[in-house]
Order: sequence, then C-alpha cells, then structure tokens
Amino acid sequence: MSTHPSTSVTLAEDQSKALLSGFGVPFAPEAVVHSPADAVSAAATIGYPVVVKLNGERIAHKTERGLVKLNLGDAEAVTTAATTLLSAATPEDGDVSLLVAPMLSATREFIAGISTDPQFGTTVVLGVGGVLTEAIADVSIRLLPITELDAQSMINDLRSQPLLGEFRGEPAVDRHALGAVLMALSDAAAATTHMLSADLNPLMIVDGMPIAVDALVEVRES
Repeated sequence: MSTHPSTSVTLAEDQSKALLSGFGVPFAPEAVVHSPADAVSAAATIGYPVVVKLNGERIAHKTERGLVKLNLGDAEAVTTAATTLLSAATPEDGDVSLLVAPMLSATREFIAGISTDPQFGTTVVLGVGGVLTEAIADVSIRLLPITELDAQSMINDLRSQPLLGEFRGEPAVDRHALGAVLMALSDAAAATTHMLSADLNPLMIVDGMPIAVDALVEVRES
C-alpha cells in the first residue's frame, strides 16, 4: 500500500503469504511447483477449477503482464496455462515458480494491509475492494499497534455497512474473523520491524468468512 523503490524489496507472493499466515492471516490452500506436470498434480489435489500464477521475488504486477490464469477446469487447461506462464518469464524475473490455488469467487471483496507514511508512521488499512474500490473509496485507517476494539471500530467506520450484513442470500460477515485479520496484520508489522507495506487484495468473503487470495509484502532492504 506504499512504494519505496529505492530502499525496499517486494517478497514473492508465496513468501508474503508464508510470512503473514504465520501471524494468523487466513489464506486458501495452494501449492508452489516448478513444472506443468507438477501443476496438474497440485490442481488434482486442490480440486478444480484452479488459478495458476507465475511466482517470483521480482514479479509484483502479475495481472498487467498476463501472469495469472483463472478458472482452469481440467488438466489440459492447467498444462497449457503452466507452459505459457513459464515461457513468459524473462531473465529479469530471476528464479520463478508456479502457484496453484483454488478458484474462489465472492460477491463481496475487501482490501486490507499495512502502509508506512513518512509523517504518520505505520498504519493498518481496511477498505471496500473489488470493482467498487476506486468508485467509492471507502477506507478506514488506524495507527499501529491496534487492539481488538480498534479493529472492530475500523469495521464499523466503513460507510458500506450493508456489505457487512446478510447480502444476496449469503450470511453476514463474521466481524470477529475480519477483525482478527486486521489484528494479524498489526502483529506481523510489529514483529517484522523492516516491513514497509503489506497488501491483501482481494480479501474475499466466502460464506461470511474472510479469506485472502493474494498478498504482497514490501520490506526494507537490510
């Protein structure tokens, strides 16, 4: 949620997820593999449909480069996608791998993360995500560290409260679970003193529970 190109490095997606999951951020199960055949095996274990992404420390903007293949329904589709992704890697990308994850969908998406402001310091951010992100700019921010009370206050501060209730036949968002994600981000930032930013985008609501689909962590170079 902030960029510091001259002083920072962005962790690979799998590294970002490993760091944040250690503090309790919920992620969908996924596999890191290095060949189309292994991608097919992982997809069979995870269950179709799946998403396959090119993964690496120097790959941050996957979507813009077409490095994300969605809604793959069978082994042939996974083989084609994995082969295409590996062939799209450039020497500048360095070491790459493939991320295989379940294809999740949700009618409600949020964004959450850590941002470092030169003036105010490190903050936790929660906002409405998905296609509405830029249109409504509904965001709540608190300085680190936060308490559980702060986390619930952030959720209550969002103007889009109807999105948090029962929605299109789905249960209400579990506010305790959503607050726990914010607490986990706060804990991760406090423990990882060289963390500059973290992005969970999107943070999907599936059966009322938040689950992070993508993550990027930016750290200060040592």
